Amino acid sequence: MERAENLDSSRTVLVRIRSVLPTLRPSERAVAEAILAEPAQAASMPIGDLAGRSGTSTASVVRFYRKVGYAGYSEFRLDLAREAARENVANEVPAEAYEDIDRSDSLQDIVTKIAFNETMSITDTAQHLDLSRLADAVEVISAARKTDIFGVGAGALVGQDLQQKLHRVGRTAFSWSEAHAAWTSAALLDSGCVVVGISYSGATADTVEFLRIAKEAGARTIAITNHEESPLGREADVVLCTAARESPFRPGALGSRIAQMMLVDCLFVGIAQRSYDESITALRKTHAVIQPTRLPQSGRRARD
Repeated sequence: MERAENLDSSRTVLVRIRSVLPTLRPSERAVAEAILAEPAQAASMPIGDLAGRSGTSTASVVRFYRKVGYAGYSEFRLDLAREAARENVANEVPAEAYEDIDRSDSLQDIVTKIAFNETMSITDTAQHLDLSRLADAVEVISAARKTDIFGVGAGALVGQDLQQKLHRVGRTAFSWSEAHAAWTSAALLDSGCVVVGISYSGATADTVEFLRIAKEAGARTIAITNHEESPLGREADVVLCTAARESPFRPGALGSRIAQMMLVDCLFVGIAQRSYDESITALRKTHAVIQPTRLPQSGRRARD
């Protein structure tokens, strides 16, 4: 099968479609969204029918599948059918689970769709995570004197989780919740520091600027994003890619956040493992001071 030279063939067709969404023209994006909404049905459509379903033209469909890395529509459709069938069999879910939440859905439908979405976000991210890049990120943060972390919205929540984990094993880390505070901190960093920017789209202007300022100051830069070729990805020394699933009713607060937090857990454990004895000691100390058995004694001291 002929593929584009820059295509990562280790990534499934559905993961690749999601990863290139920000780089697509509006007409190409319409094709991508029609496919992602119902992959199995899209795989059975002739090219003209897919163009009609997406409200575009056959030329737009051709441009789209070439952007994803395919030389012909038949090869693209075959891979799409295989991947849709694999997911259905592997997860034993109905085709409707791919669809966005509808006003007529029952609570059971909502649970099924969200569970499927989040499970596959984690599964796809784990399957397609570049381990060499993860190792680079572990090395960079382990060697850093200080780690600054910034994200907006759901990315900020993930950043707080990473900061708390690093702090518990004795790493100096700060999670900034406001852009100007993050930028001023980044401007004072140097080559002994590292920053982590978190953005599903990779296009959040404040987060991109955070990495740009830090890089200009001499710090190493890490991006956690769903889209490698995004502005954030281009500013980063190391790009860690998630493979989250989003839709209008299931935005970054769901699929992307759970994938990012799984990636953060992998990053944290890798860092902690590098100084295993020290990390275990730190975790035991921090765990001990928040045990329920200490609370009555603390309460007595407060009342005294």
